[in-house]
Amino acid sequence: MEGKTDIRILIAEDDYLVSEDISRTVKSLGYQQVGIASNGQKAVEMCSSLNPDVVLMDIKMPKMDGLEATKHIQKKCPTPVVILTAHETSGLLGKASEAGAGAYLTKPPNAAEITRAITIAMARHDDLMESRNLVGVLKEKKEQLEKAISEVKTLKGLLPICAHCKKIRDDKGTWQHVEVYIRDRSQADFTHSICPICTEELYPEFYNSKT
Repeated sequence: MEGKTDIRILIAEDDYLVSEDISRTVKSLGYQQVGIASNGQKAVEMCSSLNPDVVLMDIKMPKMDGLEATKHIQKKCPTPVVILTAHETSGLLGKASEAGAGAYLTKPPNAAEITRAITIAMARHDDLMESRNLVGVLKEKKEQLEKAISEVKTLKGLLPICAHCKKIRDDKGTWQHVEVYIRDRSQADFTHSICPICTEELYPEFYNSKT
């Protein structure tokens, strides 16, 4: 992981005293604080413009709560998010995870808890981005395979073929050479040669000179 001085933190907290306390702790740990957002809407805007490495996001804020802001951030500018909450509940943690948060802190957090939560959120975010990239690659491969399959043409059923000249009659009643008929209805193409039996019949002198 990067050194703490390379990690840029955005704090989203509407309570001034709480945000100042977290700010002091973040700075004392050696992290770079890039800003403080007083509501969820501002957090989304600042995250988009400042590109922090981690957002410490309060749950209850005016204009837009922390969960909704986290959803917007993950869609607009995917960033590791640590949720700040006064009361930890299993339901809340589940919603935070669904919104895209990678870790949580109960207020007031101490220095060790902040460091641990930031480390976890960044690691989980990296895993999530890797998974999304893999899903994107698999989706692209799937689309390529489906396209290839859709382009494959298969000949089925009985083909009316002339017993003498070996031409095939198509659906419109037109008689076509076998190679033309197959080429137009499949991915196959032809190169022309001559087999040994026909060589002996048509060019006996050439055939005999080779045997």
